[in-house]
Amino acid sequence: MALTSETYMERFLALHPKLIDLSLGRITTLLERLGAPHRRLPPVLHVAGTNGKGSTVAFLRAILEAAGLSVHVYTSPHLVRFHERIRLGQKNAPGQLVDEATLVDAFERCERANDGAPITVFEMTTAAAFLLFAEHPADVLLLEVGLGGEFDATNVIDIVKASVITPISIDHAEYLGNTIEEIASAKAGIIKANSPVIVARQNFPNAETVIERKAARLGAPLFAAGQDFDAHHEDGRLIYRDEKGLLDLPMPRLIGAHQINNAATAIATLRMAGFEISHEAYERGMRRVEWPARMQPLSRGTLADLVPQGSELWLDGGHNPEGGDVIAHAFKALQQIEAKPLHLIVGMLATKDAQAFLGAFAAQAESLTAIPIPSQKVARTPDEICALAQTVGLQATIADDAAAALRALIKKHEGKNLRILITGSLYLAGEILAANGTPPH
Repeated sequence: MALTSETYMERFLALHPKLIDLSLGRITTLLERLGAPHRRLPPVLHVAGTNGKGSTVAFLRAILEAAGLSVHVYTSPHLVRFHERIRLGQKNAPGQLVDEATLVDAFERCERANDGAPITVFEMTTAAAFLLFAEHPADVLLLEVGLGGEFDATNVIDIVKASVITPISIDHAEYLGNTIEEIASAKAGIIKANSPVIVARQNFPNAETVIERKAARLGAPLFAAGQDFDAHHEDGRLIYRDEKGLLDLPMPRLIGAHQINNAATAIATLRMAGFEISHEAYERGMRRVEWPARMQPLSRGTLADLVPQGSELWLDGGHNPEGGDVIAHAFKALQQIEAKPLHLIVGMLATKDAQAFLGAFAAQAESLTAIPIPSQKVARTPDEICALAQTVGLQATIADDAAAALRALIKKHEGKNLRILITGSLYLAGEILAANGTPPH
């Protein structure tokens, strides 16, 4: 019987049960056995950071494809199926998620080359992605770091078109360090000598200092938001500026003031890396960009159909304190456009600072319903989330799942137009998209 990609993933897990073990040695050995595909990649834009990596990659892809370029994309984590992590570019057409047969073939070759040696799942799947990217011609590869930077499996590449560092905050401290400086140092590990570094607006000045010093040591030209480029909202338009001039563009399709910063980072990357992109392509990119589970309105599907007309259902996979602040700010802006009571449905992992995340919503959310994340062993119980929500002043209750939470909210507030946000975890977001019947494509 033919093996599936899921079967291969299970087999990979048995090779090195420790899920995360940051190192470049194992994947470098495997890639050499595969013929060094990491040295035969299209020009690479390498993206690290704590928040905004995925959205920045989404903007890059949308603009580049609008310019007619073929774009490979590697991102993580996936929401519903692993295939979402690998997108193979096509000339003058949007890239397509890797199909099952192609993925299985790459997994089989990687497993054979690895020959039972200890290796993590992420290292194995990254090697498979590099194999596919090297074998399928494209104009650009958008490569998102999995965790950290310096010792992340994606950092085996020697040459990049540009390195990009999005906002840095405290996350994954058990792997990257307990201070902003330590985490920034890990992220700055993707910087390559003499290649441009584009740095998004940072919430912590110390992070930018660490990045600047690393770039200076390597002779890497640095372009920082607020100094070398910037963007703002003006009369319903996005106004971007840098030393090359101004761009007057439509507001991004992605909702939230933070997306202006992500769009600016993407635009600066393309301009500083030397891509020739027309104004029309930038415009089309702003209008076409999409990124699931980031301020995503759910207007159709099994769960969306439970919400009566006039009410809204939103999904966001935010899970750390800075993410909470960004999402809460976006909903304050929606409230100014049209006032509706905000109700949260939340599932979170025990590894995340739930109290700080939920505190961002304390001033505006009328209620919180805590739900489990069945697929995650380290998920907080609804009772734990409920107790933490109450410590920050949120009225909280529990439900068995999102559907039950929605039904209870609609019944309790019958006849009222609600604004409902499901949030707290990308793993939860994936389960919601699957339950709603609207997985990423």
